[in-house]
Amino acid sequence: MTSLLSPVAVIGAGAMGSGIAALFAARGVDVVLIDPMEGALPRAEANIERQLHVLLAGGDIAPAMQRIRYDAGLEAACNAALVIEAVPEKLELKRDIFSRLDSLCGPATILATNTSGLSINAIAQAVTRRDRFVGTHFFTPADVIPLVEVVRNDGTSDHAVAQVMDTLRHVGKRPVLVKRDIPGFIANRIQHALAREAMSLLESGVASAEDIDEVVKWSLGIRLALSGPLEQRDMNGLDVHLAIAEYLYADLENRTEPSDLLRSKVRAGELGAKSGQGFYAWPPERRERVLRDKSAALAQLVRWLNERPPA
Repeated sequence: MTSLLSPVAVIGAGAMGSGIAALFAARGVDVVLIDPMEGALPRAEANIERQLHVLLAGGDIAPAMQRIRYDAGLEAACNAALVIEAVPEKLELKRDIFSRLDSLCGPATILATNTSGLSINAIAQAVTRRDRFVGTHFFTPADVIPLVEVVRNDGTSDHAVAQVMDTLRHVGKRPVLVKRDIPGFIANRIQHALAREAMSLLESGVASAEDIDEVVKWSLGIRLALSGPLEQRDMNGLDVHLAIAEYLYADLENRTEPSDLLRSKVRAGELGAKSGQGFYAWPPERRERVLRDKSAALAQLVRWLNERPPA
């Protein structure tokens, strides 16, 4: 058993960074949350208070709040055993941050980037200690969704991987190892394949956005919480899957460019919940209610899944 990496520094105080900070603090780990942007840290503190109420299910959040300190400068990360960067998905921004962290942090510090799909190898070019550099892809909301993809760069050591995965397990996560650096890793490749087909069905008039989502939520979604796609194929029979694949694969959406529907939405400024309109209308009160209610419901689902006997 490797040692727990503590304390932890989180770079970036947006929704993802504040969720990661709340997660570690709730599990007894000291955290420094770093962001130079004016107003970012007070907003994060308010978000973390809300997130801790969900994480601790109504328990006393004061001890966890006290484990988090806030700082504007990267120098505050110098004594961290693990640094997790959670800034916007801009390659040069991430490289600049890690180049500075490489000089500021001690030789034993592990550096981790929370990217959704940028190349871990490309980001790791900014550091000299690539053996202690990994990707840690958390999912929104980071304090609730259990899975984290731990992604190697070509030089990541086995020891660094083991330390990071043990630390994530300590705070209640379910880490999986992505053995090589590929675009989108695992989850986003599967998610984008699903979204591509859903947008194609909408674009071609097969069904409404509401009905397409209803199909996914109340058929695939429920099953996928208990059984992944490969296990499901085994249970249904690979011969059955092959027979369907023989005629269906040729008709599935397989374009290699984003759909015209998606491009037109973005051009029109219909960016989804953050702009008030996407495939659905998102007035501010609905957006806040949905975010709050979904986080609480996901937390309940995770607790239920964790408590059920193993299959």
